[in-house]
Amino acid sequence: MTDDLPPRRAGNVLDRRAACAVLLAAALPAALAQGNGPRRVAWVSIDSPNPANRSLLAWRAAMKELGWIDGQNLVVDTWWAEGSADKLRALVPQILARRPEVIVASTGPAMQPFVDAQVDVPVVFAFSADPVESRVVQSWARPGVNRTGVSYFSLELVPKRIQLMKETLPRLKRLAVVGWPPHAGELLELDAARKAAQAQGLTLEYWGAHTADEVDAALKAITRWKPDAVLVFAGVVASSYAERFAAWSRRERVPAVSAWAAFAEAGNLMTYGPVIGDAQGRLAYFVDRILKGARAAELPVELPARIELVLNLKTARALGIDLPQQMLLRADRVIE
Repeated sequence: MTDDLPPRRAGNVLDRRAACAVLLAAALPAALAQGNGPRRVAWVSIDSPNPANRSLLAWRAAMKELGWIDGQNLVVDTWWAEGSADKLRALVPQILARRPEVIVASTGPAMQPFVDAQVDVPVVFAFSADPVESRVVQSWARPGVNRTGVSYFSLELVPKRIQLMKETLPRLKRLAVVGWPPHAGELLELDAARKAAQAQGLTLEYWGAHTADEVDAALKAITRWKPDAVLVFAGVVASSYAERFAAWSRRERVPAVSAWAAFAEAGNLMTYGPVIGDAQGRLAYFVDRILKGARAAELPVELPARIELVLNLKTARALGIDLPQQMLLRADRVIE
């Protein structure tokens, strides 16, 4: 396992001639350098179509920084599964028919159909679970298969997330967990959550949901169960239905917590997890290396460069929660 991030820019001072050579090389389209036309990449999301999708924008910006310009030396096909694992599986033949040189799976659920189909095309992924435990790669240092990318380190972060919930909500006893069952790492993450809850003396119940209707049904059942808080696993449910959870949280006065900052930005109490923009941008590094001839099987899977704690103070006040001063001081960002 490695968490050494390859540098993006050289730190040495170059003389004018060397600097010009470096700039010329950076500006030269990689495709022309290899004697080919524009290179084709498939970018795949489990979300609904959205050109302003944060993950897509972060990845595009990082690709541009590396010299890959969509419409010039690069063609990017974007694919959206609209929250449906079945639809994504049906899209796989269409994606492969476009002959991409690399497939970028922006989340674990977006990656899974390509793992199941054992595609030959290199897959660069962002995955919330442990990719070795989930049998996505053979090892962190040498994936051994045509897949690599960034792991969000969820299994290790789940206990910390639950600990932060307990510190923020001292009376927490009953914890509802909501997830997306098709996710490859779901059972491992749930097991980690159960162990962490038990260590904190909490009672935990899990609800799985695939669609908006199932999320609403789960929230009705959770209301009847009367939890003290809700933990939403990072992924499709948290990203697609964050505002639903926030509205329910305000109505029922039950705080909701997840991993990615967008969940707190949507009006939920707290998130603790990787900086998604950084991680999605980092996927461009892998794509760049592969397009230049590296083998995905030999590029180590990386961990997030930064983990952030985001608190929504406005939501805390609306729910009557007095956030501990120590928690506020520890937060990387406080939304007011």
